[in-house]
Amino acid sequence: MPHRWLSSSQPRTLVTEAESSFQAPTLMHRRMPTTSKMEFVPANAHDGIPMYSILNKDGTIADGAEDPKLEKDLLLRMYTTMVQMNVIDHIMYESQRQGRISFYMTHYGEEGVLIGSAAALDDKDLVYVQYREYGVLLWRGFSVNQTMQQCYATMYDYGKGRQMPIHYGSTQHHFVTVSSTLATQMPQAVGTAYAYKMSQKKQCVACYFGDGAASEGDAHAAFNFAGTLRVPIIFICRNNGYAISTPTHEQYSCDGVAAHGPSYGLTTIRVDGQDIFAMYNAMQEARRFVMEEQKPILIEAMTYRIGHHSTSDDSTAYRSVDEVRTWDEQGHPITRLRHYLMDHGYWTEQQDKEIKAAFKKEVLQTIKDVEKVPKPPVSYLFTDVYKDMPPHLEGQMKYMLGHIKQYKDQYPVDLFAKEQS
Repeated sequence: MPHRWLSSSQPRTLVTEAESSFQAPTLMHRRMPTTSKMEFVPANAHDGIPMYSILNKDGTIADGAEDPKLEKDLLLRMYTTMVQMNVIDHIMYESQRQGRISFYMTHYGEEGVLIGSAAALDDKDLVYVQYREYGVLLWRGFSVNQTMQQCYATMYDYGKGRQMPIHYGSTQHHFVTVSSTLATQMPQAVGTAYAYKMSQKKQCVACYFGDGAASEGDAHAAFNFAGTLRVPIIFICRNNGYAISTPTHEQYSCDGVAAHGPSYGLTTIRVDGQDIFAMYNAMQEARRFVMEEQKPILIEAMTYRIGHHSTSDDSTAYRSVDEVRTWDEQGHPITRLRHYLMDHGYWTEQQDKEIKAAFKKEVLQTIKDVEKVPKPPVSYLFTDVYKDMPPHLEGQMKYMLGHIKQYKDQYPVDLFAKEQS
């Protein structure tokens, strides 16, 4: 007969199943049915999770779906923000190729995931990201000037020039600074959500990550903590088909990242990430749910990374040009929404040309201005490590500054702001 140890403050007593107050076997907080038949559950026992979609590739509403009928101003803001991000990407990618900045990552094809989800959040909800979520920050009002100050590591960069390009962070925009290491932000996001729950804060946490990050241990720790602690967090997985050069079929054999959700106690949905309406609706409902229920949600956004992983990558080595062209020409999130807007008389080809030209002019002028801004003082390498700089660090700083002064002809000192006396 099965036995269990009954915990109490008294010495442990052996209790049989018949003597227990439990009427059925339990696994933690869940009751399980019993069976006398031995049966292994096959890996493909369940049908795949369907993908929620509203907008067809040609911008029409799918059969059986309802037009969300969003306000015109919101629709135009969504569209122009996606276009603006696309223009910035094109120019900044070329800037890196020209040697003006050291690194860059584009968002081609994933604009719908970012803008659709950002539009449904409260601007005070705290956002943790991976590194391809600039659109969320742009939606919240992060300016082109602030963007260039960061990418060019100037003295006016919020991060004081200490981060590599596209590693944005802004407290006023409730956007936690990017960390290159995959999935490290995920347990941190759960911790913040738990603090929000304990303090009854009227905000939630949104945590973005990619399909590659979902293979990291930190991702599964975060899912488990979120499920067991029941916290108000929305996980958004950008499943763009590749973890750098590794396609998804080599990353997992299950039904995608969404398949992990229910097993960790996460309410889950799979969404067409190329469909900005589906992303907006799903995110809006997800936020309502996590705030009212104080429980986590996982959204797997199915999208495609049209660009290279980064400026350090050449994706032609592991995927065909035809594959990329197909995704770019068929169902691109910007194209879908543009068709919808034009079909409803909200947008014209002329307006499209004008807005793209205006964004291009703004970005190029901003780069021209920012390139004249000095880098932070060299001493910033040592500040902000401690509230008050300890003697050993101060000694190192003085030694380095003295060295640079002595050999100033060997260093590009003119690029840096002068040290404050």
